[in-house]
Amino acid sequence: MKKAILSAVCAALLLPFGGAMAQEADAGPGQPDVKPVGDWFVRCFPIESPSPCDMFQELDSPTTKQRVLTISLAYVPSMDRHAIQIIVPLEIAIQKGVTIKTDTYTSPVFKYRSCDRNGCKVGPMLVDNSLAVSLAKSSSESGKVNIVADNGKSYGLNFFLKGFTAAHDDMVAQARAKAKAKPADAAAPSP
Repeated sequence: MKKAILSAVCAALLLPFGGAMAQEADAGPGQPDVKPVGDWFVRCFPIESPSPCDMFQELDSPTTKQRVLTISLAYVPSMDRHAIQIIVPLEIAIQKGVTIKTDTYTSPVFKYRSCDRNGCKVGPMLVDNSLAVSLAKSSSESGKVNIVADNGKSYGLNFFLKGFTAAHDDMVAQARAKAKAKPADAAAPSP
């Protein structure tokens, strides 16, 4: 059962990331509903899923306009757990993994799952809820995703925490509401 839920969570988190997702607009059929909350975006997909909503941040280099970091955190109500996906640029030391660090928290090392033309990915994977709690309690305005390049040089990719708690609370509330909602009976017999 847990493996099936994790597979569904992974499938939901693997839905495309992109700059267009970061625009607040009315969601059309099959399109996610996305709204900004501080430095984060809360996104809910119109699908039946163990984790129909996530909160994410996508950061681009100011000079090259290339994406340097995508971080997505989802909540799985049926397991009362979080799932994370992180995407970083190519040319990293795969065996070193990544860590998330704030003024009061350092995550365990997260291992890369795969790399493709869009970057190298951690997850999607279930994580301990302490990650979300710690990010919410941080007194800092930012955190870092620490990576190591192929040449051995370490880099801290900044992400921002403004609005984290509000985005998290909204995402969790929407995920719980969607989990409790019963889908309409499309196969109701006609009179």
